[in-house]
Amino acid sequence: MARIAYILLCHKDPEGIIAQARRLTAAGDFVSIHFDGRAKQADFDRIRESLSTNPSVTFTTRRAKCGWGEWSLVEATLLAVEAAVEAFPRATHFYMLSGDCMPIKTAEFAHAFLDREEVDYIESFDFFNSDWIKTGIKDERLIYRHWFNERTHKTLFYASMTWQKKLGLQRKVPADIQMQIGSQWWCLRRRTVEWILEFVRRRKDVMRFFRTTWIPDETFFQTLVRHLVPEHEIRTRTLTFLMFTDYGIPVTFYNDHYDLLLSQDYLFARKISPDAKDLKDRLGKLYVARNVRFSISNEGRSLYKFLAGRGRIGRRFAPRFWENEGSLGRERTLMMVTCKKWHVAKRMVERVRKVTNLPALDYLFNEGSTPLPDLGGIQSNLEKRTRHRRALVRMLFDYWQTDKLIFCIDPANVDLMQDFYNDKAKVRLLEIECDFTDDYLIGHATRVGLAGEQTPQETIDRLLPTIRYDVKFESDRIRDAGFPNFHRIRQSGSVDENTVALADFLDIPVEKAREIAATEYLYVD
Repeated sequence: MARIAYILLCHKDPEGIIAQARRLTAAGDFVSIHFDGRAKQADFDRIRESLSTNPSVTFTTRRAKCGWGEWSLVEATLLAVEAAVEAFPRATHFYMLSGDCMPIKTAEFAHAFLDREEVDYIESFDFFNSDWIKTGIKDERLIYRHWFNERTHKTLFYASMTWQKKLGLQRKVPADIQMQIGSQWWCLRRRTVEWILEFVRRRKDVMRFFRTTWIPDETFFQTLVRHLVPEHEIRTRTLTFLMFTDYGIPVTFYNDHYDLLLSQDYLFARKISPDAKDLKDRLGKLYVARNVRFSISNEGRSLYKFLAGRGRIGRRFAPRFWENEGSLGRERTLMMVTCKKWHVAKRMVERVRKVTNLPALDYLFNEGSTPLPDLGGIQSNLEKRTRHRRALVRMLFDYWQTDKLIFCIDPANVDLMQDFYNDKAKVRLLEIECDFTDDYLIGHATRVGLAGEQTPQETIDRLLPTIRYDVKFESDRIRDAGFPNFHRIRQSGSVDENTVALADFLDIPVEKAREIAATEYLYVD
């Protein structure tokens, strides 16, 4: 059975560290602690004294002074790994943790999970070809030597890079290794850890290289594991659940996140707020519990993105310079059909095509699979369509040699609607207002990743009012925008009422509008 040696890097909260070590070792696992050399000696002494009688806890032989982005973080990790390998010969896995991490599964579950496959868990993506780095310097992390910390000596950090560039001091990555990058929160088998320690002793050239790279804790272990371990024995993922805000700041979890954390497909989570005493207490008791069943739905990231996005809606698509003067054409009429139930809008435009012979498209800017003619590549993906939206629509007018065109658009895309209304062409908008049952909204939540088959009913019950409000919110935004030539038909409306709105929107005879409005299957889910 798996037994885990936790590599615990910490620099504060001695009482929390003591409690963490006691919780983890109570279930038969081990802890190797590195306490930052910059932290107070008194705090370290208190930790060491409190845990001195626990045979499942060990400490590093020395304490490195750690700085964010520096080699010292890797050095501290290696010190803790070496101490764990020597002190705990029965440990089968080594799991990297920080003082802000807490278990979100039982030890029983974690051991069974690790026994399931003979693999290592570590994110390792190609450094140069992946898009793992979202902001800041990239290649410069490796090809220049970094002796200064960007956070504490910003001027020296960038001046050093500038002079190295001017003097042509760019260096090469060691020829026989392929640089990888990923999260620093990993779980490795004993054999892999021993291979890494042997590599460290043998390859001084590689060690010299990494000592002056920037943020090596995101590249060192990731590169060495990929270099030493067969690919089929690596799972490119972390077992620690963490999220980041739009600004790259780690999301902090509080007392009311307990149920959400337990439903994620991970063993630990970070960051747990120091003030979340109740959450820490519940998770600590959970780790040593037995026979606990977990309903894993794994909707945490999509749920956070959904909820955090409410109230942040602004103008995402600024006008491009080539579109400010570009127009669809003064004599042309663009008609947009918006509906949250996409299948309803698609049926509507299909009926419009058959009854009126007007060119009508499905969700042009929301669905990559929407059939389009070949327009030289501008139609090839959603990003291009959105970026060159007016040019694309202008080309569609030309392709069908028409002065009237219809397409569907999601109600959330008020910014796109506004952009087309800013054009010199005549623009009309039709909203199809549907009824939403709880079953439909649950299905919608599943389709967009807010819920899964295993999502607990109590989570769904809490989520439903938010989703229902979100649908209403999108409709209210459209009305608040005050678009001219705005029309609406309703699922609850009569055929006569909807006929009048369709006739005005499409500018067609009432008889043809009635034929469309009377479509029996239009609103069927």
